[in-house]
Amino acid sequence: MALLRSYVSGEWHTAADEGVPLHDAATGEEVARISSKGVDFAGALAYGRRVGGPALRELTFHQRAALLKALASHLREHREELYALSARTGATLGDSKFDIDGGIGVLFSYGSKGKRELPNDTVYVEGAVEPLSRGGTFVAQHIATPLRGVAVQINAFNFPVWGPLEKFAPAFLAGVPSLVKPASSTAYLTARLVELIVESGILPEGSLQFVAGSVGDLLDHVTAQDLVSFTGSASTAQKLRAHPAIIRNAVRFNAEADSLNCSILGPDAVKGTTEFDLFVKQLTTEMTVKAGQKCTAIRRAFVPAALLDDVAAAASERLAKVTVGNPTAEGVRMGALASLEQREEVRRSLKALLDAGSVVFGDPEQVDVVDADAERGAFISPVLLKADPERAEPHEVEAFGPVSTLLPYTSAEQVVEFAARGGGSLAGSVVSADKEFVREVVLGAAPFHGRLLVLDAEDAKESTGHGSPMPQLVHGGPGRAGGGEEMGGIRGVLHHMQRTAVQGSPAVLSAVTGRWVTGAPRTEDDVHPFRKSLAELRIGDSVTAGPRVVSQEDVDHFAEFTGDTFYAHTDPEAAAANPLFGGIVAHGYLVVSFAAGLFVSPEPGPVLANYGLENLRFLTPVKVGDSLTVTLTAKQITPRIDQEYGEVRWDADVTNAEGESVAKYDVLTLVSKEQP
Repeated sequence: MALLRSYVSGEWHTAADEGVPLHDAATGEEVARISSKGVDFAGALAYGRRVGGPALRELTFHQRAALLKALASHLREHREELYALSARTGATLGDSKFDIDGGIGVLFSYGSKGKRELPNDTVYVEGAVEPLSRGGTFVAQHIATPLRGVAVQINAFNFPVWGPLEKFAPAFLAGVPSLVKPASSTAYLTARLVELIVESGILPEGSLQFVAGSVGDLLDHVTAQDLVSFTGSASTAQKLRAHPAIIRNAVRFNAEADSLNCSILGPDAVKGTTEFDLFVKQLTTEMTVKAGQKCTAIRRAFVPAALLDDVAAAASERLAKVTVGNPTAEGVRMGALASLEQREEVRRSLKALLDAGSVVFGDPEQVDVVDADAERGAFISPVLLKADPERAEPHEVEAFGPVSTLLPYTSAEQVVEFAARGGGSLAGSVVSADKEFVREVVLGAAPFHGRLLVLDAEDAKESTGHGSPMPQLVHGGPGRAGGGEEMGGIRGVLHHMQRTAVQGSPAVLSAVTGRWVTGAPRTEDDVHPFRKSLAELRIGDSVTAGPRVVSQEDVDHFAEFTGDTFYAHTDPEAAAANPLFGGIVAHGYLVVSFAAGLFVSPEPGPVLANYGLENLRFLTPVKVGDSLTVTLTAKQITPRIDQEYGEVRWDADVTNAEGESVAKYDVLTLVSKEQP
């Protein structure tokens, strides 16, 4: 059988020994062998830092985002091959799509978010400018820059495609190279995934490395600039977290570990309601998708005591329809566990759980299977238990397979306390149409959960379900669940970057961030900035226009024309009684409209469109007779890599005759890269 190769230091490495055999989860046949003997782990990390990191940091966020989208499209063309190989892990086609399509979807999602939410630049500016002095000459700005190390990603066996891709995507978008180490039992699928990625030639060299087999002395060589992310058991996470090099160098360590996730049925969701049916369907689905081998699966199902028998009967009826067997056989809805060792681990955990309860459905020791040998393959029946929630076992023992436990409760306060006994979970759900019950449970359970789904008749049709992590949201949980967060949209990107507070003058901050800062120099010349293309426009280019006197006729006309007859603009007596105004004032939007009329350059040119205003604030009331002046300054320039134009953010400051700011806001325009 083929010996899986590692991809390190820019080349494929074949181990010097015969390796350890890996088996088909359904048939027991040998699929491949695995070993990392001979891999130079110190060299691999050094290669990532020396080659991969610089190559990524030369690219802007938008360029990295485009590469993620290109990679996602490439992998999508090879899904059928990956599905076929995934079946050998015990996964049905539906399971495989959950893993493979889910992983590809993460790449697409980060590609889109990178383009929408990050600048077409290599520096991320976080938050507003912080004033540090009265005169405005000493200010500060937080920036985020990529760490100069490697993101070491150690993954679990249950998601050999989604697992590595959901860690890789935010690291890549941040500009940090990855070294992926999958769990051995399903590593042959991850190995093929990496082969497809390397063969595509899409990614910069050094941005992705892969280790098939043990990590050897890898962690001995991590530095303060490296990161380690782990998915697996809490005990292994504890060992890794305590590694001397990780402690000594304060290496960023993120763990996603054991999680006794719960789902809570509300007292209102009695038999016959939509919510009752949703709860039962969700529970049985979470038990059987990926044969229950999901870190987000429902392990504890909290049910009002009066509904326990109804839920048990309805869930058992659905589980009885689940066909177990060879994942490639027609009609099979649940395949095998990842390995025989995993099956024995589930059975051991079940024995501990049975000390606190009894079986409602299933037999841990035997199961009828389709088109497979029940003993050679890692098959097990779905097992539904019921137990006393006051016992410790349901809140401490996780059977990582198609196993869940029904637990009764009597009040919202009690079920929140029971949920917390899990010690911290990745995901929980509340199934109820009672908004007051939902509020009490969500706010009570939130400190112990990374994510909470509220499921009811309104959102059920579009809900992605209890067990589906979304790349836009944090994936992780407190306490027992590892204490870390993966993904989380831009939060996941920033995990791979260093936040730094930069202090200096406005001019210095503008130079560092590439964004004009109030107080920094402006440039006014004979060419109106609206006449400049992106190729000609520079940060700080500015125009000052005005003054324009605001008359009573202007205010009256605007009120009549727009229908905005608010008393502060139309009723002198009422306006005079207003403590904020003391008399008739101009409409704020009249001020903004006058400002646009002052700074606009009306002839056709590079400016294609005004597509919005942001951060608009009215600071000083404008009275009749006041004169307005506006200063417009190019604040940020963002070329689009796939269009012939880009975005320009302008700082607009409208002042009165005394120099007081009456309105401040950002104007957003689309501007051609070259002169039309």
